[in-house]
Amino acid sequence: MQINRLFEIIYLLLNKKLTTASELAEYFEVSVRTIYRDIDTLSSAGIPIYALQGKGGGISLLDNYVLDKSVLSEREQNEILFALQSLSITQAPESDKVLAKLSNLFNKNRTNWIEVDLSPWGSDDKGISQFKLIKDAILSHRLIEFNYFGSSGEKTIRRVEPMKLIFKINAWYLQAFCLTRNAIRMFKIVRMSDVQMTQEVFIEKMLESLPSGSQTLNDPKWIEICLKICADGAYRVYDEFEEKDITKNKDGSFTIITRLPENEWLIRYLLSFGADAEVVSPQHIRDTIENELNKIILKYRETTKIIKAGRRIL
Repeated sequence: MQINRLFEIIYLLLNKKLTTASELAEYFEVSVRTIYRDIDTLSSAGIPIYALQGKGGGISLLDNYVLDKSVLSEREQNEILFALQSLSITQAPESDKVLAKLSNLFNKNRTNWIEVDLSPWGSDDKGISQFKLIKDAILSHRLIEFNYFGSSGEKTIRRVEPMKLIFKINAWYLQAFCLTRNAIRMFKIVRMSDVQMTQEVFIEKMLESLPSGSQTLNDPKWIEICLKICADGAYRVYDEFEEKDITKNKDGSFTIITRLPENEWLIRYLLSFGADAEVVSPQHIRDTIENELNKIILKYRETTKIIKAGRRIL
């Protein structure tokens, strides 16, 4: 892409000081005429770049030039570096190279002020490779194929037009137009396997051209929930709920009134509090929690009977 080549030309000139159009053309594997067009583009953008003819001549930048003086404000530089530094969250290896180059261009050294570890996602080579493959497919508008395991454990083969990677509720998702279902779907990354990028190119769809209802088909229903969390569960209260939703009671417990998505995640989330939390309302969520707890108790009782019967036989 031309924009990448333009930044790379500036970077090379900042480090090499003087070069020739022929050398740049060979480096980028383009024609000399293309390089001269790039030089004109940079000059028109206000970059102090010039070419000297004759022996000892070449293409150069004015001494002591840094990119921020002519193109980007201080705030714009910091926003760009912030975005690139944030990419390290995904452990995208190419982001470090771009960050280093632009830090040099902006004459800034402090770029290591943020570090986020989202393990286990991206914590091994396979995860990083899969993330990069999906990202490349999105940018190049290429179809991808993969096996997908639904919430029931059923495995299906999907062909999709990848649209966006999303990090939500402690997990990565791929938003894509699923050719199998003819609608937009959200795929949880950890449930995807054998991801392959095909040679088929798709035209990015505008939202208004998508099948009716597909934009919200995966959107969960949000409901208001009232929870009572005992004092022993305080360590999770301020981590997971907004202050405006929290009321601290005289006995040290907490009352939480908030909105949560009513889907398969909700019951498992509420059960994760164990005996520290009680659903006060709505009643149908209380009933669902009670049913789940009864299933758990029944399973343990049956297992215990089998174990005891086995011991008697022995």
